[in-house]
Amino acid sequence: MVPLRGCHRLARLRGLPPSLPLRPPVSIATSMAAPHSQLGKPLLPVNPPPLSPSGSAPKRSRTMATDAASAFHSASAGCSAMKAEFAKHAEYLNTLNDKRERLVKASRDVTMNSKKVIFQVHRISKNNKEEVLSKAENDLATVVHQYIGKLVKELQGTDFWKLRRAYTFGVQEYVEAATFCRFCKTGTLLSLDEINDSLLVLSDNSVEPLHINVLDYILGVADLSGELMRLAIGRISDGEVEYAKNICSFVRDIYRELTLVVPLMDDNSEMKKKMETMLQSVVKIENGITSLMLNT
Repeated sequence: MVPLRGCHRLARLRGLPPSLPLRPPVSIATSMAAPHSQLGKPLLPVNPPPLSPSGSAPKRSRTMATDAASAFHSASAGCSAMKAEFAKHAEYLNTLNDKRERLVKASRDVTMNSKKVIFQVHRISKNNKEEVLSKAENDLATVVHQYIGKLVKELQGTDFWKLRRAYTFGVQEYVEAATFCRFCKTGTLLSLDEINDSLLVLSDNSVEPLHINVLDYILGVADLSGELMRLAIGRISDGEVEYAKNICSFVRDIYRELTLVVPLMDDNSEMKKKMETMLQSVVKIENGITSLMLNT
């Protein structure tokens, strides 16, 4: 360790001014703690916060935090409203699907029991006509009150066209059975107004009653031609030629009238197929009558 006086002497010998301040020794710990600061000077903050008149640092503004919280609450409220809206739609669709399933089941019951009525009418002959038709009409009334009544109960106060595909096949089969019974009893065609009037007793007066639409009625009447063709062939086998001729004339009239209606239908692809089947039924009845007349 060289004394301070000796240091000035060394400075004179080396040609340095003796008034040059010498840096104090810096410890290793200080140099490692502040490598980028000037040695020997205290470290100060770059921009110290201004002091308030009371001597304490001012509080930071909370405007941004408040705005963020408000935006979060608004977004949460909007999300809750959206969830409630879609929950309402989901509940409506679930209710509609459940109703559709019940209508499909009720339509199957109508179809099955209407076919039983048709099979009952096919047992008709000259000797048991009144008995067979009486039982068929009772069975048809059971179909109306027990099975179609379920359709009416489900569809009251709703849009019938919205769920039409769920019950249309049952309604068509019922129209076929009802018109078949009417023809075998009176030789005439049961009208759509008569069918809808018979269903009014099933409806509640406070809501819109179920109305079988024109499309389902026409489709059911088109299927009637096939049952009439089977009835005519059976009557020809029993020798009732005149009755078979009446059936043939009736089916011809239906076919002629429907040829004027089908072009006016928007979606007539299904009806066109039924028209082809109806024409085949007319030809079969005519061939059966012709064959019987030629053989007698």
